[in-house]
Amino acid sequence: MSINSALLSGVAGLEANSAALGAISDNIANVNTVGYKQNVTQFEDLVTATAAAGSYNSGGVQANVTQLINQQGQLQQTSSPTDLAITGNGFFAVTSTSAGTAGGVAPSYTRAGDFTTNSAGYLENSAGLFLQGWVANSQGVITPDPSDLSKLSTINVNDIGNVPDPTTEASLNLNLNSGQAVSAAASGGTYSASTPADSMAAYTASNGTSGVAPDYSTQITVYDAQGAAHTFQLDLLKSATPNQWNAELVAVPASDVTGTTNGLVSSGVVAFNPDGTLDASATTFATSNLNIGASTATSGIAWAASLGLPAQSVNVNLTGSPASVTQFDSASVTNSTSVDGGPAGTLSGVTVSANGDVVASFSNGATKTIAQVAIATFTNVDGLQSVSGDDYSQTIASGSATFKVAGQAGAGNISSSNLESSTVDLSTQFTSLITTQRAYEASSKIITTADDMLESLINEIQ
Repeated sequence: MSINSALLSGVAGLEANSAALGAISDNIANVNTVGYKQNVTQFEDLVTATAAAGSYNSGGVQANVTQLINQQGQLQQTSSPTDLAITGNGFFAVTSTSAGTAGGVAPSYTRAGDFTTNSAGYLENSAGLFLQGWVANSQGVITPDPSDLSKLSTINVNDIGNVPDPTTEASLNLNLNSGQAVSAAASGGTYSASTPADSMAAYTASNGTSGVAPDYSTQITVYDAQGAAHTFQLDLLKSATPNQWNAELVAVPASDVTGTTNGLVSSGVVAFNPDGTLDASATTFATSNLNIGASTATSGIAWAASLGLPAQSVNVNLTGSPASVTQFDSASVTNSTSVDGGPAGTLSGVTVSANGDVVASFSNGATKTIAQVAIATFTNVDGLQSVSGDDYSQTIASGSATFKVAGQAGAGNISSSNLESSTVDLSTQFTSLITTQRAYEASSKIITTADDMLESLINEIQ
């Protein structure tokens, strides 16, 4: 009868509004959860077939709770460079263990990018999930693969250890005294850079006991591929030719290099214009003048075999800021010497670029790209299955994940030092809480009213 169906409709209303209350409760509880996507409840009526004309059987209602996974939350700026947010489409690929997808662990997907470096060096979020990406090989090359899960690895910033930064550029800022007297050795005397015994290199290597004394010398510190410092000295001797100086670049000590005598690496002439500025066209002391091979078999001059170093080339710049070599009538002086590179440095920080490059910074000023964060996209993100930890797993409805470089092929960009806020609006949830409460009370009223009617019916029968 219709009274019984009314009772059942009231029960259905209680159940549906209880489900809605649960969804609202989850939303309110997660208003501050990073990357949380709000739940919404949609009600659907249930219709019961009527057996005969003139009678009616109520069906009731059912609640369908869905999560708006595709909804973008606002970005909140933070002070941590490993806090990551995705602006646009996509998810971070994460695993529950540090073994990662390369260890056979199936990935899950999240927008909660509150990653920190744990004690083992892994990037891990507050839910204990490990960030996955493409890790650079030993040559620093990263090869993204959109379909092969085995190519993803857990990103670890401690794997690279200390990183030296070999010198590639050196700049000299100095003045040579135009009033310097030409030495007897330079004015038709014994000086010859091509004659080992009569070079300035011989004078430097023998600590002044042989060779030709330079008029002025300045030193450059060069860091090799292992982070060790080496000294190279630029010896200068004023030439009998006006506005010219003989230049020799020498290793100190000479034993640091092989394939040459007295450590001589490079020689030539430094020429000046009448106004004291450098005459680059007449200068034969080349800019790329420190070229040291790994062995004399591949290069005439090489690092000593005992050092075990790879080939290295350093541009010793005489022009271009901060380099400047002049010849004015004042004392010869080195104003500054600057070189890049440095000794091995310890890890001092990690940053993530918009395209997902994970860049490690070191105390020696060196930087190194160690990995690239992978962004997973789906054909139907609302088909993902929500799991604990503000995390999602793929389903048949969502389709399989496709891994992309951030900012490419429809994947969103990565914003470092930002977190995606929950999409929950408290004012909306409190309003829904009130309407749900009233709907629940109304459903309970259906039951009490139908109960009163049944009681009246029973009393009539008695």
